[in-house]
Amino acid sequence: MKRLALFCFLMILIKQHTAAQNKYDQYPVYKGNDLGLTYTSQSSVFRIWSPPAAEVELRLYKEGSGGQPYKVMPMQKAESGTWVLTEKENLKGYFYTVRTKINGKWSDEVTDPYARAVGINGQRAMVVDLKETNPDGWNKDRSPNFSDKNLATDAVIYELHIRDATIHSSSGVQHKGKFLGLAETGTKNAAGLSTGLDHIKELGVTHVHLLPFYDYNSVDETKTGQYNWGYDPVHYNVPEGSYSTNAADGTTRIRELKQMIQAFHKKGLRVVMDVVYNHTALTETSNFNQLVPGYYYRQKADGSFSDATACGNETASERAMFRKFMLESVLYWVKEYHIDGFRFDLMGVHDIKTMNLISDTLHKIKPDILLYGEGWTAGASPYPEEQRAVKKNAHLLKGIAVFSDDIRDGIKGSVFDIKDRGFATGKTSNAESVKFGIVASGKHVQIDMSKVNYSKQPYASGPNNVITYAECHDNNILWDKIALSVPEASEADRKKMHELALTIVLTSQGIPFLHAGSEFLRSKFGEENSYNKGDSVNAIRWDLKTQHLDTYEKIAGLIQMRKEHVGFRLRSSKEINGRVGFKKPDEDGLIIYELNMEGFANRKTENWTAARLVFNGTGSAKIIEGVQGWTEVRSGKLSPKPIEATNVRIGPFESLILAQKWVDFEKDLIDFLKNHKRG
Repeated sequence: MKRLALFCFLMILIKQHTAAQNKYDQYPVYKGNDLGLTYTSQSSVFRIWSPPAAEVELRLYKEGSGGQPYKVMPMQKAESGTWVLTEKENLKGYFYTVRTKINGKWSDEVTDPYARAVGINGQRAMVVDLKETNPDGWNKDRSPNFSDKNLATDAVIYELHIRDATIHSSSGVQHKGKFLGLAETGTKNAAGLSTGLDHIKELGVTHVHLLPFYDYNSVDETKTGQYNWGYDPVHYNVPEGSYSTNAADGTTRIRELKQMIQAFHKKGLRVVMDVVYNHTALTETSNFNQLVPGYYYRQKADGSFSDATACGNETASERAMFRKFMLESVLYWVKEYHIDGFRFDLMGVHDIKTMNLISDTLHKIKPDILLYGEGWTAGASPYPEEQRAVKKNAHLLKGIAVFSDDIRDGIKGSVFDIKDRGFATGKTSNAESVKFGIVASGKHVQIDMSKVNYSKQPYASGPNNVITYAECHDNNILWDKIALSVPEASEADRKKMHELALTIVLTSQGIPFLHAGSEFLRSKFGEENSYNKGDSVNAIRWDLKTQHLDTYEKIAGLIQMRKEHVGFRLRSSKEINGRVGFKKPDEDGLIIYELNMEGFANRKTENWTAARLVFNGTGSAKIIEGVQGWTEVRSGKLSPKPIEATNVRIGPFESLILAQKWVDFEKDLIDFLKNHKRG
């Protein structure tokens, strides 16, 4: 009887869940592109989508907070579940909210989900003239070139939090922690070394991935000194006020963000926006849910909100109007703000169809746009995994890369076990995971997938389908992870481990990704999750660049080497299989492979025909044989003379890069004959 009762109860829940889903599917889909506010100096047209509403009213305010409405006006029911109001006066500078009457009950007063400007703390949407937000020369702003053939593998990504970059006193920046701070040039630390934007340019990366800079919930914009990474979105199409010099003025926010992007573009740097469409900061009280209860979120069988994000909810990208919202949002950022790429937080929550639609649409208007995301979730989702953009489905994604946690944890150890070590810190059994990452997580005849830490099948369709990295903002920063997992190591050894880890990243196939400050051993003092820990933990200390200038120069040299030699940026899995060959070492703890660069070389630019890379993951020196005639590469540059000895020594936790130079025999013969004739 108990089993029968339980079965009946489950059937009731399933029927209720199915009925709710059917209800959402029956809502009309609005096809127009004018949701939100359409402004001119003569009129403002407001359009809201709320099919279940019996009434909708719009409230106009003269201020962004406090006070009473200037006007309260009913909106008129229109096509496909929308409600419209046209106000024939110039409302520039005014603020507005909406509320709906559903099932006889008025909702909370909320902002328009399509808002493009807001007042302080996003309490009310703001009417702005977007043309007035453009800085001087904005119409001529163009994304700089980073690849002759629009190839994602030519990118080198640098992940950065806007406030972290400039807030510390050592930054030499005037507008610390602001959009404008990252737009400043000529800034230096006490030793006269470049900081901020100039440093990023000098490092040589191509793309700067900025942690969320849309309007988020966790920072009170009326106060100073507050901190958060910003993974709690409220207004997806509005710049965050705490990064502006005047959070109360929507126009200022927009203009200063555009100034920052313009400054990056002038430096030849592209801007990647970190977007979090997988969940919202609020659930029941969010503007989405107040306007169309339940529609924008997935539900469990019992009707409660599902939570694959571990943030209280997960959005339903498969539903037509949220799919439309995501697509129109990214298009808006590209067209209005000249954004060059997107990183999708917990992309494994989103359905593949939506992600491919976004990619196809964006690539048509910006062929070299860079798209990538996290191919996982933070919990179980009711939406079928085979239809979601998780890592194992990466090959089904078109023009979108996924992060490789295989090489990340292969290099440094599990991010979930602070004591676990990786190949670069002495756990040589991780070698196969690192090798799998070196070949960009695709099929390779020499990789034993049974020995790879997480994935037992290749998942990437090609090197442009995977992000190769050792760390990001999440979990312990690399320098801290090394210190915590290898506490007995000297600082000198830990430094070698750190440099080995980044050398592996920057010489592997795929799209390399660096976390800001790692190039000079940045620390967060052991804080595993610093999302709200403030400046004392998160601020980049630019005096570290002076202290560890040698590490910085090595990393910059490796980036330059990668950019100069296409062999480190192969275009397909077929090419990787044909050009990357691993050598079986005589003892464990070494990864040795050769990279065939034949056909790429020419005398003027790329003068290597082959590279040999050796990574020593042990605490002992090793002897590498068969090196006579090869030339050692240090900090990305060839040594003056080839190696004359038959073998060389590689120290503990070190890397060795060797190259063979292309010889133009015809020119050398002509030079010889000329010199011989003179003699």
